[in-house]
Amino acid sequence: MSDPKDILMQLFQASLDAADPLKVIPPHLPKPPKGRTFVIGAGKASAAMAKAVEDNWDTDNHPLTGLVVTRYDYGVDCQHIKIIEAAH
Repeated sequence: MSDPKDILMQLFQASLDAADPLKVIPPHLPKPPKGRTFVIGAGKASAAMAKAVEDNWDTDNHPLTGLVVTRYDYGVDCQHIKIIEAAH
């Protein structure tokens, strides 16, 4: 019989994987429109979602820029989208 702690840890990890923006966002990105695309966002997950958009966007042919505000310690490095960390 499996250890209940191991089962709970597996369930927790599965839930994190199911919500990972790097896995979830790309299949839902629209076709790039003509002109520039501006990304805006706010919240703890917004920086990770912005990174997922940026990593899966053809920035060479379709300009991308934006601004995302996230909580302190939730920022990630983006090249085209500005990430600001702040409190409420």
